[in-house]
Formats: sequence, C-alpha cells, structure tokens
Amino acid sequence: MTVVIRQPGVVLTDHLFQVPLDHAAPQGEQIEVYAREVVAVGKERSDLPWLLYLQGGPGGRAARPLGRDSWLDRALDDYRVLLLDQRGTGRSTPATRQTLPLRGGAAEQAEYLSYFRADSIVRDAELIRRQLLGEQGQWSLLGQSFGGFCTLTYLSLAPEGLREALITGGLAGLRSSATDVYRAAYPRVAHKNAAHYARYPQDVEAVRRVVEHLAVAPAQLPGGGLLTVTAFQSLGLMLGSGSGSDSLHYLLEDAWVRGSAGLELSDTFLAGAQSKLSFADGPLYAVLHESIYGQRSVDPGPTGWAAEQVRKEFPEFDPVRALEDGTPVRFTGEMIYPWMFETDPALRPLQEAANLLAQRTDWPDLYAPAVLAANQVPVAAAVYHDDMYVDTADSLATADAVRGLRTWVTNEWEHDGLRVSGGQVLDRLIRMVRGQL
Repeated sequence: MTVVIRQPGVVLTDHLFQVPLDHAAPQGEQIEVYAREVVAVGKERSDLPWLLYLQGGPGGRAARPLGRDSWLDRALDDYRVLLLDQRGTGRSTPATRQTLPLRGGAAEQAEYLSYFRADSIVRDAELIRRQLLGEQGQWSLLGQSFGGFCTLTYLSLAPEGLREALITGGLAGLRSSATDVYRAAYPRVAHKNAAHYARYPQDVEAVRRVVEHLAVAPAQLPGGGLLTVTAFQSLGLMLGSGSGSDSLHYLLEDAWVRGSAGLELSDTFLAGAQSKLSFADGPLYAVLHESIYGQRSVDPGPTGWAAEQVRKEFPEFDPVRALEDGTPVRFTGEMIYPWMFETDPALRPLQEAANLLAQRTDWPDLYAPAVLAANQVPVAAAVYHDDMYVDTADSLATADAVRGLRTWVTNEWEHDGLRVSGGQVLDRLIRMVRGQL
C-alpha cells in the first residue's frame, strides 16, 4: 500500500524497491531500497522533472523533510524530488550490528558489505529510474559530499540516465588512493585546528585539561562507549561545518562539574560527546569509509586502515607529545581508526568484518576517466575552498578531467553549505547548469 503524508507545503510519498544485492547476478538475492518522493503542494499532478538526491556518507540515510525546509524549498520550485535511503541505511534493508550477524560470520558479513559502495548505489538508482520514469526517462541528480562521489560514478557508469548533475562538496580525486586522501587531509585538519584556537584561545587550556584527565582515567559515556584521549580528539570532525568550531567550544564550556569527589567530567559534556562520537545511527560510515577510495587501477592493495597508518607521518597530532611540549592538542578530522571498533558498542560486533574489509584487495574501479573526459551531461559543482573533508586540489583536478563540468569555488560556505545556505548554493548551481551564469 502506498503511503502518502502531507506536511505544510509538501506531499510525501513512500516508495520501496526490490534490487539485487549483486547487480551482476540480477536473479540472485534481493534487498529493499526505500525512497521518499517529495513534491510541492498543488504540483502533485504536474509533469515535473525528477531530481534524485544522494546523501553524504557513506552510510547516511536521506534527510527527513520537515515541510519546505533547507535546500528542498528551492528544489521544489522546479522539481519532483526523490530522497534515496542508500542501500543499508534508513528504511532500506538495514546493515547494522543487529542485522549483519544474520549473514553469518565476519567473512560472510564482509562479503555482503562489499556490495554497498557507490557502484551498487548507482545501479540501484538506475533500476529505480527505469521503474519511475521509463527506460528512456532521465532525471537530474544532486550529490552532496559522498553523494558527489556517487555522482561521478553515475557519470562513469550510466550517464544516459542523467539530464544534468549538481555536486556540492563532493568532487573526489579520480586517481587518489586512501593513503593519498589522508596524507592530504591531515594538513587541512591542522589548519582547522589553528583557526579554532585562534577564535577561541581559551580552548587551548580547556582541551589540555580534558586530555590530561582522560590520559589517566578514560570516561564511560552514557551509551556504554569509552571516551579515550584519541576518541576525544576525533571530535574534530565537527570543525568542518560552518558552525562546528562554535559547537565544539560550547561543548568544552560544559566539560566540568564539581561532584562529591571533586571536579569530574559532566554528564552534559559526556552526553554531548557521545552524540558526536557514536556510530549507532550510521555504522556503515565507519565500516565502509576507507573502502570508498578503493580502486584496483589506482592501488590494487588493501586500504589497510590508511588514516591510522598515515597519522604516524604527522607527529603534531600526538597528544602525549603536545602535553610534553606545552603545545595545543590537535583534534583529528574525518578519519576512521581501528580503535573505534573497540570503544563504540555499535561498532564492536563489526570489528572482524571491518578488519577484513580493510585488508581486501583488488576493489573494482568506481570511476571511468575516459568516459568522464567525453562527458555530455551538463554538470555544475560547488567546491568549498576551505573544505576540511574533501581536498580542494583533488576537486579541481577532477573538474578539469570531466568534460564540460563548471565549478564555483567559494569560501563563503563550508562543507555543509547546501544545508545551511537557505537554498542559495542549490540555486546558483541550477542557474550554472542551465547556462544562466
């Protein structure tokens, strides 16, 4: 039964699709992929072009709309929008610590999860496109962050399904290995640390106090996780969003409370840290993160916990050294480390499968440079000049490698510009792809 919901200004319609786990074996095991259609009130029966939205991640479900909020307000002026819960997320067949043991042991789980990368997501989208629009129908595509990576895969594998593509903060390096990605990432994260401490110099001492405490006594988080020094450092993931530095500062403001035994880390702080550190609502982000960079033609070897290995090349992120030298303790950024599968209860049961994925070799290529060089689909991309998550140099090199791709390089917004700009980022990209700018 089709479920239709009305919110102020919008009509939402549920869609559920059966897709092959392995698109190379279409008659084999099937999984479900959920998508939510969003259309403006009064336009339900209008012949509108479709816009498929691919969420950031990996492992992030599509945003849940609250009327005409965020970028949707602008999109609904022109499009019928489809919000896709990428396989394994949201209301699609879930892949979590609760469901993956049904596959069997770690080897079976890792094999299953190997079908959850961008190539499979794109093939799911193509199957859905044909069901909704017909064999010859085309839709527009909006890819945010990892969704932009998927857009490049879409342009590589099935450009015939696209009438135009819009990318925000998601031009991946076509020839960058996982090691390359993190070697470029640590200096960007160091820059964000410097900017944070320049804005909030009092946080230098505040962070050192927390680190000194955790070095002696790691703290139990409300959900059962463990806040170690390295886990605390990973709160630096927040520094890549427009308000992330402010939010981190306010979190640190609430760090301490005086209890019966003296000063201790407050429940408010620990709850706030847990909300940022737990992968309970998106375990695939951690499990699959490094595999999204695996391509046999770039590096036939394993990704091998690249963020952990490359970190050794940047001793300035060593908290012990910082404490000894009296220098600011640096936060890390968008890095997934193997210890996360020990400290986070949502990840702990997936540790063996994650290790197997980290050692997997010969990942299929995700991009086709020759196809992209001959691209005929209009593409516009926002490249955030100070993006902490995606390397600007990689993005601009990729822009040069995709025929006809137009870029807008800006430092007005951070990586979350699509969400927080009130439709301004999307509006500019729409006008660019239509040749109005």
